[in-house]
Amino acid sequence: MTMTPADSGNRHSILCVVGARPNFMKMAPIIAALKNLASNPSVQLLHTGQHYDVAMNHQYFEALGIPAPDINLDVGSASHAVQTAEVMRRVEPVMDSLKPSAVLVVGDVNSTIACALVAAKKGIPVIHVEAGLRSFDRSMPEEINRVLTDQISDLLFTTEQSGRDNLLREGINEARIHFVGNVMIDTLLGNLDRAIPTSRIVKSADRPAFLGDRNEYALMTLHRPANVDDPAVLRTLLDTTLTVSQRLPVIFPMHPRTRSMIEKFGLSEMLNVPQVLLLPPMGYLEMLGLMKDARVVLTDSGGIQEETTALGVPCITLRNNTERPITVQEGTNTIAGTDAKAILQIFDDVMRTGGKAGRAPEFWDGKAAVRIAQTIERWMANDFKS
Repeated sequence: MTMTPADSGNRHSILCVVGARPNFMKMAPIIAALKNLASNPSVQLLHTGQHYDVAMNHQYFEALGIPAPDINLDVGSASHAVQTAEVMRRVEPVMDSLKPSAVLVVGDVNSTIACALVAAKKGIPVIHVEAGLRSFDRSMPEEINRVLTDQISDLLFTTEQSGRDNLLREGINEARIHFVGNVMIDTLLGNLDRAIPTSRIVKSADRPAFLGDRNEYALMTLHRPANVDDPAVLRTLLDTTLTVSQRLPVIFPMHPRTRSMIEKFGLSEMLNVPQVLLLPPMGYLEMLGLMKDARVVLTDSGGIQEETTALGVPCITLRNNTERPITVQEGTNTIAGTDAKAILQIFDDVMRTGGKAGRAPEFWDGKAAVRIAQTIERWMANDFKS
């Protein structure tokens, strides 16, 4: 692919980086908002290829209206160290060729810290969207990525008040921090009326009678290494899923990592029951429909904690902590950990009372990307000074 410098004359250029599917949902409204700015910056999209399922990536890009990436590094899967290093190695000549005015990264995946590091070492300003989130669990690779990316970023956009508090505590200059809200919710609200109904998904899976007359179900997602790489933890969570399914059918779109570990540990037969529907990884509009229509969601995903809060759907988080505390404080999320008794106690409460009602947090209004773009425009006009 031929690359040409995007910065010509006084026109600024922004290199936007995605690497994994959660990044796609965050980047879609940002690119749209940047392209609507009066200053008309050049916006180029780089996909590192960290998530390398071509068909699934295309499905997400098409569903979210994201333009095809200008550059794809095709990095693929590897250990954290190898993957991060490979992104850095491949992105450096891209930045040398494009000479962007700024590099915009989102979230906390390996591609985020890798591209931010290369940009910072080259003196290119770094913009971090979804800054300041902290689980305070340094055993999570994502936590290391968050902390380091924030330390080398020039402009930091937060989704909730706790993000600002964390950044200030870590010594970040207050002038660089901007509370704008949650771009994930921009994407959710913008696509809610396009969500694929669960009934259609169930029918496509050749299980049209799965939900029965009640048309209620629990949605399960599981992918974090701490949950799926440990056979004892994974068995406990699958046992708990079976217990839940005795009261409410469970729809379980299975992450490739989870499926691989279930097979590796010889646990495949555990879920071979009529009240559990196993699905392949779902596209964005399919997952949105599954979340929207669920009675309750059980997950270890950070993004789903946010989306269920926006949808008003009770969420049981299968982790001991969350980097998104506002989903617990104001939203529908409850932290359960991986203890079966605790999970089932919360599930019983949801079934009995309907669970936490919650409310949409401040600035989760579908306009976060516009606030981000307008702040970037002012920042660029001020010679990249906060």
